[in-house]
Amino acid sequence: MAASAQSLQNSTAGILLRIWQSSLGKKYVMAITGLALFLFVIVHMAGNLQIYLGEDKINAYAHFLKANAGLLWFARISLLTIVTLHITAAIQLWNANRKARPVDYKVGKPVASSFAQRTIIISGLIILAFILFHLAHFTLGLVDPQYSQFVDSQGRADVYKMIVTGFSNPVVSAFYIVSMGLLMLHLSHGVSSIFQSLGLRSKKTFGFFDKLAKIAAFLIFIGNCSIPLSILMGWVR
Repeated sequence: MAASAQSLQNSTAGILLRIWQSSLGKKYVMAITGLALFLFVIVHMAGNLQIYLGEDKINAYAHFLKANAGLLWFARISLLTIVTLHITAAIQLWNANRKARPVDYKVGKPVASSFAQRTIIISGLIILAFILFHLAHFTLGLVDPQYSQFVDSQGRADVYKMIVTGFSNPVVSAFYIVSMGLLMLHLSHGVSSIFQSLGLRSKKTFGFFDKLAKIAAFLIFIGNCSIPLSILMGWVR
């Protein structure tokens, strides 16, 4: 029995479990999954920005993704796993930090942390709610079933029309823009923390990575928000 327990402890699963159970391990998990999600946000934005290249371009891109269903589902399942690990690690670390500091700060005592850092859990949960709505709206067609009937002249799903129709609703666009603002806030701290958790950020390089994170977060905000704003302004229709 002892030999079996020792064998499990020395197995790959046992090693991964020990890593997960430690605070340092959770920080590494958060950093690696955070980096993966950051790269996904960039790729996803690049795909969406093809709307500026015209209906044919973005519809061809969407058709390519749907034509490779196996690869697409692998990416979706991988992304779901990454999101789950990221959120679970974040909440467990947050709870551990609260238990380690049972006494609240005195009222009026300054806290050496940014607003983005203090609200990163809240912004993350609101972003998760937005992602679920975004999937229900555009991917699953649960919010507006008519999207599944949009077809272009080549018989492909008309993603261009779907995006224009969706963001023509000011309420949907406003919710999207606010969510992108929260994403910017989340990334401005999260991306910088990735470098710290992976041991790439020091006192000397703190300013550089902090500015890099803020610039990247701002550019993503501008890129994503330009789409609903362009549609509302009538520049894309």
